[in-house]
Amino acid sequence: MTERPPQRIPNRQLAALIAEAGFSNAGLARRVDQLGLEHGLDLRYDKTSVTRWLRGQQPRGTTPALIAEVFTRRLGRRLSAQDLGLDACAPVYAGLEFAASPAEAIDIVSGLWRKDSGSHTELRKIAFTPAGLVVPSRDWLIGRADDRVARNAAPAAGAAPGTATGEGVPRPPDRPRPAVPRQRAERAPGGRVSMGDIAALRSVGELFRTLDHAYGGGHARQALVRYLEHEAEPMLRGTYGEATGRRLFGAAADLTRLAGWTSYDIAAHGLAQRYYVQALRLAQAAGDRAYGSYVLVTMSRQAVYLGHGREAVQLARVAQQGVGSGAPPVVQALLHAIEARGHGVLGEVRACSASLARAERALETARPTDDVPYWLRFFDEAELADEFAHCHRDLQQWRAAAQHAERSLQLRAAGYARSRLFCRVVLACARLGLGELEQACQLGAEAAQAAGEMRSVRAVEYVREFERRLEPYRDAAAVRAYREKVSAL
Repeated sequence: MTERPPQRIPNRQLAALIAEAGFSNAGLARRVDQLGLEHGLDLRYDKTSVTRWLRGQQPRGTTPALIAEVFTRRLGRRLSAQDLGLDACAPVYAGLEFAASPAEAIDIVSGLWRKDSGSHTELRKIAFTPAGLVVPSRDWLIGRADDRVARNAAPAAGAAPGTATGEGVPRPPDRPRPAVPRQRAERAPGGRVSMGDIAALRSVGELFRTLDHAYGGGHARQALVRYLEHEAEPMLRGTYGEATGRRLFGAAADLTRLAGWTSYDIAAHGLAQRYYVQALRLAQAAGDRAYGSYVLVTMSRQAVYLGHGREAVQLARVAQQGVGSGAPPVVQALLHAIEARGHGVLGEVRACSASLARAERALETARPTDDVPYWLRFFDEAELADEFAHCHRDLQQWRAAAQHAERSLQLRAAGYARSRLFCRVVLACARLGLGELEQACQLGAEAAQAAGEMRSVRAVEYVREFERRLEPYRDAAAVRAYREKVSAL
């Protein structure tokens, strides 16, 4: 006898939630399609699709997660695919959510760390979606600050109400000091977080930043992600008061942004985008608007690199709105410079020049005594000259591009090896645009040699872009010599 296909069971959980949300079948389908567009997915569901789901058919791919997100937004509480009676999946858009609370932010970002540190290689293949920039940047700009981030243990006997043991509370004199515990290989969740722990996170960030500048994002990216999983996550799930908690979220935001930056450098663009969104949410929990603007700047840089100039400009402007006119001059200089990069990609000469002029004026007003955030100490005359050079290259203003690139290379410290490589390629392109073929090829060969010593896809792509510009001159002696030299590397 022929076996009958298994009988589908009507999905009563989904039916109940549709009724609670007040959706029609067509209305639910339309919202799922709209959410898919936000994440770069072209879905075409209709009321018949929803009828099938209600009859027990399981939607495929990322759709269960999208349906859950539609209900989460409508009902104001976090719902999973399982809550809707649907099969769980690993949603492609996971990580682009801007969490509703610090606790939810911890859950989302720690899930991202765990997947990335494991064997989930598909994470590094996820595509970048420009639509995924809109909601997080908007939520950051208009969202309310978190009222509370503390995760406190039960107060000790005699402690003031609402006060956590270990933060500003002296140990009672008649209680013996416990012996120092034997050091563990890994931190366990639930332990009290100290300022020393946060200082360690900051130091680790500086170490990985230095490695990234000198050797490329691929050099130690996986070690950074594992550190986040095994050290930062237990801290975030530990015990801390308000002041310590804000600093902890700030340190975690910095490391998460750096994980995104190193992912971006190896061309894992969708993964990088997700890290940036989560870093933005952690920065909000830290109460650090200036750092949030820096995360948006990083997102804008990625958009520029991928050719999404309009989105790059919008992100830079959201960052400017978010910090306001009271931001330190160096911060303002960075924000205007990044807006200029977006205009340059779009070929908007006037707007690009105006933004560069604002950036230059802001940096000129900076004083040595200004309190510059640690994450912005890289932004100086060398960096601004580099931004000018890139903008003029994109606008095909070759002489200005060459002048600013040369200035940046003169001022830039040797430790910023990848930035120097990028600037050298920009200078090579400018020399090529000016008809100085031999000089262009010499600079390109130097950049190719440096790229071979790094683990940076961006570095390789810069060199390849220069080589594409050489194609019209492929029969010239200088170009043949360049190719021979590079092929031998």
